[in-house]
Amino acid sequence: MTATLSRRRPRRFWGWGYADAAITAEEKARLGLMMAHLGGRLLDHPVPQESDFALPAPRVTPPASLAAMFSTTPLDRLNHSVGKSYADLARLWARDLPHVVDTVAFPDDEQAIVDILDWAGRNNIAVMPYGGGSSVCGGVEPAVGESYAGVISLDMERLSKVLEVDRVSRAARIQGGALGPELEAQLKPHGLTLRHFPQSFEFSTLGGWIATRAGGHYASLLTHIDDLVESTRLLTPSGVSESRRLPGSGAGPAPDRLVLGSEGTLGIITEAWMRVQDTPRFRASASVCFVDYLKAAECVRALAQSALYPTNCRLLDPLETVFSQVGDGSTAILVLGFESADHPLGEWMRRALELVRDHGGEFDADAVARSMAAEGSAEHRSGAAGAWRAAFLRMPYWRDPAVGCGMIMDTFETAVTWDKFPAFYAGVRCAVAAAIERVTGQDAFISCRFTHIYPDGPAPYFTIAAVGGADPSPRSALAAWREIKAAANAAVIDHGGTITHHHAVGRDHRGGYEREVSGLHRQMLAAAKRVVDPAGILNPGVLFDPLDRTVGITGALSAAV
Repeated sequence: MTATLSRRRPRRFWGWGYADAAITAEEKARLGLMMAHLGGRLLDHPVPQESDFALPAPRVTPPASLAAMFSTTPLDRLNHSVGKSYADLARLWARDLPHVVDTVAFPDDEQAIVDILDWAGRNNIAVMPYGGGSSVCGGVEPAVGESYAGVISLDMERLSKVLEVDRVSRAARIQGGALGPELEAQLKPHGLTLRHFPQSFEFSTLGGWIATRAGGHYASLLTHIDDLVESTRLLTPSGVSESRRLPGSGAGPAPDRLVLGSEGTLGIITEAWMRVQDTPRFRASASVCFVDYLKAAECVRALAQSALYPTNCRLLDPLETVFSQVGDGSTAILVLGFESADHPLGEWMRRALELVRDHGGEFDADAVARSMAAEGSAEHRSGAAGAWRAAFLRMPYWRDPAVGCGMIMDTFETAVTWDKFPAFYAGVRCAVAAAIERVTGQDAFISCRFTHIYPDGPAPYFTIAAVGGADPSPRSALAAWREIKAAANAAVIDHGGTITHHHAVGRDHRGGYEREVSGLHRQMLAAAKRVVDPAGILNPGVLFDPLDRTVGITGALSAAV
């Protein structure tokens, strides 16, 4: 093949976003100041080019009956061989890509997927399901060990339609390959929305969200994609597993619960019935400052346990306000919001602000009143809340040039119960800061925000930044990152948190996952895989090894495990 078979707008293989995307002059200046503060320098290094990589010849060739669906162009192979984690991009900036898919499949329909899986199973070829490629934990990396004849990436981009809408039940049947903007555009004429907006929304798919149990728009109540799934259709090498559309059921273990979080190891999610909702008409928001961060956390606990269920409840510690460019580091900031398609929100906000006052929070009452302006107003996107939202969406674009200059810029997230949080916050920051200082010789930057909240605990999301050594380069920074990431994985487990709240396990978190989840449970999953995937071809090495094969912990973090 000489040209890509992708029908979507070309994307960067070495960074975030579309191939023609760029940060603004203002963003570049801000990034330069941030890097200077950390002891680094923003330089205009040449970005990676396809010609920088001598890709190995494909080891497998599809039969003539399937060949029209496959591409071996360098751009397709590069784009499908890594996700978008810090480590993925650092390796590309270092022009070092140890694992490359042999070829990329673009099936048009389910029968094409069946045919590809049959061919792969007969020929011992690993298959990596691919949605938007936005994994930040090694979920799409073709690091599958030495026992396979080759590796193909199965791109779901052509299965991207909203197939059916049930307006009465308020649900929609959507294909797994639909990107966030694609499915929202198709729901909009019906006055409906899925309202699942992860940071990767623009470049991630419904099937990917389900496979990774992605966290979305809502800070409370409907926090995960799990809460929006009505039924799923899973295409496996052994056949189709499809659950029935029901609002709820007590008929044995829920079939969808095995699909959710399966990370491409059990089958391909070709479609799902999703619970959708009417487009919000009413909003209310507030930006609240706290001098005492732990008092702010107590306030968030009170909000989480109040049954008010705020739509947005992001608590930024003082350093995170600087990184997100919404504060000067003197206070913590709580970004609080409510939305509804049904009713005004004055009473909800009034009670929430009573809790805020009880815990020492300060806010601009006039700004809160303006946020509850008439329908269609954009006032809720002003102030600190609007600034945080803008920075949140643009942050992945800022990271790319920093990675090229040898900066380490990464995140890790978790969840922990409220009783453990104060010690957890202090212990994790201390352990990770010590690792950063040990391996880089630099002062540590580590900040935290809450992304989601529950009555029994928060989901803290940490950001780290550092210069990757005395002579920074993407290669030296990556070596330092491996030690820092291993320390972060150990710290969140040692202090009682989960290895991942919404970024999935992939390959980078597998060591922590094996500490968190019992060996018997992993054996149960491996046994289920043997039934649906007897040849063990689907995403081997993620979550667990297929029975009778040893893949082990591989990929970007393997050198540190």
